[in-house]
Amino acid sequence: MEELGITELKRLTEVIHQKFGYDFSGYAMSSFKRRITRIMELKKVNSLDQFIQFIETKNLTKEDFLHEITVNVTELFRDPSFWRVLKTVLPKTTLNSPKVKIWHAGCSSGEEVYSMLIVLKELGMIDMVEILASDIDSSILKKAKEGKISLRNMELNEKNYIRYNPTGDVKQYFLYDNDYAYFSKELLSKVTFKEINLVNLQPFAKFDMILCRNVMIYFNQNLQNQILKTYHEMLQMYGYLIVGTKESIIWSDSANKFLTVNTEEKIYKKYKD
Repeated sequence: MEELGITELKRLTEVIHQKFGYDFSGYAMSSFKRRITRIMELKKVNSLDQFIQFIETKNLTKEDFLHEITVNVTELFRDPSFWRVLKTVLPKTTLNSPKVKIWHAGCSSGEEVYSMLIVLKELGMIDMVEILASDIDSSILKKAKEGKISLRNMELNEKNYIRYNPTGDVKQYFLYDNDYAYFSKELLSKVTFKEINLVNLQPFAKFDMILCRNVMIYFNQNLQNQILKTYHEMLQMYGYLIVGTKESIIWSDSANKFLTVNTEEKIYKKYKD
C-alpha cells in the first residue's frame, strides 16, 4: 500500500471537503492517517489516486464515511475514578440555576450519557437537569438513542460501575433479553440527541457543564484552541468544562479564564469572561 505523507493527506482532505462538505484539515494528521489507512485496507484500495477515485465514483455517503473514520470506543463508567469525582462536583452546578444544562460533545454510542443519567438519578438530581448529547456521526447517534448494548459488553460495564459504586446495582437501569441490555427509557427521555460538527462550532446555547472527553486528541492544536474558546463562551459563569485525561486546556488562549477543579480528571471551572 502507498505510504501517505502530509502532502497526500492534505490533498485528500480537500477531496473529502469538496465531496462531503466536512473539513478534516484541523485533525491531527497522525490520527487521520491511521483512520484513512484502515479504510483503504477495508476497501482493498492500494493508492491515494485509487482511494480518491473510490470516494468520487462509488456510492459512498457522507454518513458512511464519517462512521468509518470516527473513533467510537467507549464504555459505561469508563474511568470509574472520574465518575467518583464528578459525583461531588454535580451538586455544585445547582448554585447557578435550579435547572442545570449539560452538554456531552462527542457522545459516541451513548455510554457516557447513560453513566451521567445514572449518577444524576442516584444524586436525586435527575429532574433538575437538561442534557444535550451530540456527535457528527448520525448512525452512532441513532444507536445512542436506542440505549441498546450487547450483552458481551455489559460484563465490563458492570465491573466499571462496581468500581464506581461498590454497593450499587447497575442492572436496575436496564432491561435484559438473550442478546442485549436496554437502558431505561425513562432516563433516556431526559436527553436530546443532536448532530453537531465541532470543527465549525459556533455558540448556540449556554451550559452549566460541558463534557468533551477523549475527542480533542484527534484535533490539531489550532482547532483545539478554537473549540476551547467557543466552549468558554458557551459556559455560564462558574460552569464546568471537562476534557479527557490525556487532554488539557492549560496551554490554550482560554486557560487564564478557568480554575482547575481537579488536575487528574481534567475538570475546570470558568471564572472569567
